Amino acid sequence: MTGHQGLLIMSARSETFRGAPGASEAFGGDLDLDGDTLREECGVFGIYGHPDAAAIVALGLHALQHRGQEAAGIVSFDGRVFHSERRMGLVGDSFSDLATIERLKGQAAIGHVRYSTTGETILRNVQPLFAELETGGLAVAHNGNLTNGLLLRRQLVRDGAICQSTSDTEAILHLVARSRHVRIVDRVMDALRQIEGAYALVMMTNKKLIGARDPLGIRPLVLGELDGRYILASETCALDIIGARFVRDVENGEMVVISDDGIESIRFARAQAVRPCIFEYIYFARPDSVVNGKNVYTVRKNIGVELAKESPAEADIVIPVPDSGVPAALGYAQQTGLPYELGIIRNHYVGRTFIQPTQSVRELGVRMKHSANRAAVAGKRIVLVDDSLVRGTTSVKIVRMMREAGASEVHFRIASPPITHPDFYGIDTPEKEKLLAATHDLESMRQYIGADSLAFLSIGGLYRAMGEESRDAACPQYTDHCFTGDYPTPLTDLAVASPRRMAILAEAD
Repeated sequence: MTGHQGLLIMSARSETFRGAPGASEAFGGDLDLDGDTLREECGVFGIYGHPDAAAIVALGLHALQHRGQEAAGIVSFDGRVFHSERRMGLVGDSFSDLATIERLKGQAAIGHVRYSTTGETILRNVQPLFAELETGGLAVAHNGNLTNGLLLRRQLVRDGAICQSTSDTEAILHLVARSRHVRIVDRVMDALRQIEGAYALVMMTNKKLIGARDPLGIRPLVLGELDGRYILASETCALDIIGARFVRDVENGEMVVISDDGIESIRFARAQAVRPCIFEYIYFARPDSVVNGKNVYTVRKNIGVELAKESPAEADIVIPVPDSGVPAALGYAQQTGLPYELGIIRNHYVGRTFIQPTQSVRELGVRMKHSANRAAVAGKRIVLVDDSLVRGTTSVKIVRMMREAGASEVHFRIASPPITHPDFYGIDTPEKEKLLAATHDLESMRQYIGADSLAFLSIGGLYRAMGEESRDAACPQYTDHCFTGDYPTPLTDLAVASPRRMAILAEAD
């Protein structure tokens, strides 16, 4: 087929397209405990030229599991044939089995862990996506979200493309397939120059492993080396787990091409200041990762220090809301001199809260994930430190749990500024009207969650914790739109009138 004809994409079953996840309940209705969190984006990993490629990718995905728990996939290439295993669920559920790894033959492989932000989480959307192009096979794994993905999709379908998924990643495959360029590297560059938003891409062809990072570097991507073979990964923690050496960050607007000839760096976008997502430091990245040269654990402790300076409380102990609130709570405790205690114990073996038939039973779901350590809490004035506040519904439950465990006062401290705007770059946030801080002032939020006091870290305090003197309003150092409303790229798809369904064939359970 020619470069202007369609392409065959590896897919499974059909499904209906859904709107924004977790955004149907009003504040006055049922307490949606699962919707009251920021969902991780996705994680990507790839290696070229290693005899144990698939096994190494599986280990890397284990280290990136925190970035997505709904599905995982690996595609390998053995020099002749591409092999694919894509499954729902955790990496360990599918890729700890020797027989599965042995089916993924070859010395090159890429992998993906997923939490869906665009497109339903069913098998046909599980990545890496694969397509047969005129130039050969192409597998793609994508972390982030395209802000013009819907517009591109409509244009592609209008021109005759047949879409097999509802993922925005598929648009990238079509753009590569339709490019007029001859070389696959040029085709990929052509596609990258047409997409907008946030992305870290890992692609594999018959002869190359390709990585690309969006022009602002919103989503992270690092380059590593193991036994002389190059690796691409979302975070440095994925390199650590396999004993690989960190080489450098892939730069914003850079494409790296790894082949038998070595590694080549190509800039596909004009040079500009990097502007990484600040939520990588607040919540998403693993504490032991280094993101854009900054250790995440150190930043989170610094955030707690700044929070304590800005909003001290007359209290007896500091308690983290596990797990992401732990480093900030440590910093808060060290700055104030208050004892640090584990007043909340997290059950690490619980996934999503079970859907129960009645509200009274459903509200018990938070106790499956968190339980009070009564011995540490009873009779104490406590400072609760959490990383962020989204809807506030979980905070209501945590405060109530602390009071029932005997806390005399509960002072809530949030280790980030108020979230007042939704994200469109790969973080699953509710619509603006479902964000507590977008619809309530500080006092009404305090009353809603039932705390004796409530305080957020200021935007200035956040930037100081990042090592900056202040936020540069003219050229912000980080992507911080959830706090400021300052979106760094055009939000093209928001202008697309009357969004319609992307699929009309529903998938059976």
